[in-house]
Amino acid sequence: MTAVTDHTGGQEPTEPSRADAREGAARPDAERSRAHSRHARVNRENTDHEQAAERGDGQTHRGGRSADRGERSWDDGLIARRVGDHEEQDPIGDDDRQPAVPMTYDESLRARLDALRELVGLSRTRLDGATLAEAGRVLDQAAARRELSDRHTVVAVAGATGSGKSTLFNALAGVTISDTGVRRPTTAAPLACSWTDGAAGLLDRLGIPGRLRRRPVQSAGADTDLQGLVLVDLPDHDSAAPEHREHVDRILTLVDAVIWVVDPEKYADAMLHERYLRPLAGHAEVSFVVLNQTDRLPGDAADQVLDDLRRLLDEDGIALGEYGEPGATVLALSAYTGDGVGELREALGQFVSARGAAARRISADLDAAAARLRPVYAAGRRVGLSERAREEFNDRLAEAVGATAAGAAAERAWRRSAGKACGTPWLRLWRWYDDSRSPRSVRRSVPPVDEKATARQRVEQAVRTVGNEAADGLPGPWGQAVRDAAEKGAHGLPEALDELARDAGAPARKPPRPGWWPIAVLLQAMMTLVQIVGGGWLVGQIVGVMEPNLWPPVLLMIAGIVGGPCVEWSCRMAARGPARRYGLEAERKLREAAASCGRARVLDPVAAELLRYREVREQYVRVTGAVGPGESPGNGGMLGSLGAPGSGRGPGRSPARVSELSTTGR
Repeated sequence: MTAVTDHTGGQEPTEPSRADAREGAARPDAERSRAHSRHARVNRENTDHEQAAERGDGQTHRGGRSADRGERSWDDGLIARRVGDHEEQDPIGDDDRQPAVPMTYDESLRARLDALRELVGLSRTRLDGATLAEAGRVLDQAAARRELSDRHTVVAVAGATGSGKSTLFNALAGVTISDTGVRRPTTAAPLACSWTDGAAGLLDRLGIPGRLRRRPVQSAGADTDLQGLVLVDLPDHDSAAPEHREHVDRILTLVDAVIWVVDPEKYADAMLHERYLRPLAGHAEVSFVVLNQTDRLPGDAADQVLDDLRRLLDEDGIALGEYGEPGATVLALSAYTGDGVGELREALGQFVSARGAAARRISADLDAAAARLRPVYAAGRRVGLSERAREEFNDRLAEAVGATAAGAAAERAWRRSAGKACGTPWLRLWRWYDDSRSPRSVRRSVPPVDEKATARQRVEQAVRTVGNEAADGLPGPWGQAVRDAAEKGAHGLPEALDELARDAGAPARKPPRPGWWPIAVLLQAMMTLVQIVGGGWLVGQIVGVMEPNLWPPVLLMIAGIVGGPCVEWSCRMAARGPARRYGLEAERKLREAAASCGRARVLDPVAAELLRYREVREQYVRVTGAVGPGESPGNGGMLGSLGAPGSGRGPGRSPARVSELSTTGR
């Protein structure tokens, strides 16, 4: 292996790393001299290459050699150097700008992305842009990553100041690419190293310029297990320079996986755990946590520190990939001595060869976005309007419109009509005389002003109550939308109910008469005739026209006088049932009219908002992965427990993950 230094910002090439120095000390002097000679030659070639790139005269050579050096080159700054006897044996790499083969997401992931896109579209009018920003970013990142190479896996090496991440980066590359040293910060800008051609699009997406892209120096057949790996060395996440932290935060959202490098001194740093590890707990399957510098720990102290690191990761909610379970890979190594680096390379090789990191990263991003959106989509209880709430709303409207009073008035009118039709002529004559002496005030069809104000208050109170009932249990934005729909629909409702009340109070036609009314009228006429006949007979006897015999006329008169009230009382008893039914029918019609008015103006808009929430909730269930592609979330139930955010497992991947769905009210 030959060291290829990272020339950034015009810095001079650095000295070989400590590992290279010890290895060089163990070599024979002649070999060490040849190594330094090759090192100097490569440094000069790198410098020439960078200067040519800055002048813009770099040339791309496909399958050919440089005209003056006989070396192969890549037009995006990736530098591959074949050294020694193995130079002629290495195959010629494809041009790094070759068109990348786009990724193909599986059906489940595509369904979740489509559901998130639909969810964002349905929610734009109800949620602010800041709430949907994360979901939009995930969609953009998924679309951008899908268009890029599926043969490469981009892995970032992140860590704190002095954790040795650059040393580990060099150890994995097998060459000194990233500067190391005691000066802090050492890494000022992201540096990339690609084991395979065709990663230019991915590195362009990361914003890494061509002069900061490298290739590991390797002999023929070496590092075949890392083919497809693109390793990115990040600046310190706790750097004092703000632009360094910005680089870290930006690139961490774009890479497929992350290697977190910690050291025995700062592995429990609160900033690392609270700002990065804990929020990214759901990305455990695309995370490596490496305890570096174990050579500084005596005895079994490395095992103790590693156990404590695992405990902290578990407290952060990060699932650990142990015993075949999916989760983060946790290792202990020393990049300085090389102890444990081989195990990490093997794990990386298996990880890269699977070619599933990008899809798992997008899936984890979906999980994180769904967890952030949960408060605005997941209901805390059963939601919707129950039948009881609807009936109470209709009762309040009926009370405001005076349906009960109207029914009672209709019942009285029916009884009055029956009394007029079946009463005795003498009683009807007396009532007419009494009415002519003291005429009753005509009943006003329009209620007084204070009664109208009271009715309006009742209507407004009914609308507020039904709005609150419908919004109870809904997330804040959707509950407010339901209440706003109820209040907006209530505009003009009191006036419409007043119109109904006026129509109900207007003089109505005479109530329909039952079939027995003519018989009762005939009986009253007969009783009246009997009284008249008996009275005439008695008068005839008194004036001497007829023979004196008091009993027959008296009995006739008594029969007529008693029979008329008896017929009237019987008719009143018989009229109670029909009158009651007539009053209830009038009350029912007014109630239905008021309920129809309230339904059209209030309940239907509220139901439309609830239906819209049901649609977005079903899409949210699909985003979480609680149902598979083509499956239905159920008949619109509230969202129950969908798993704790940051569990380290994507929805649908854990057998213990259960979605609790129940139906809404009608």
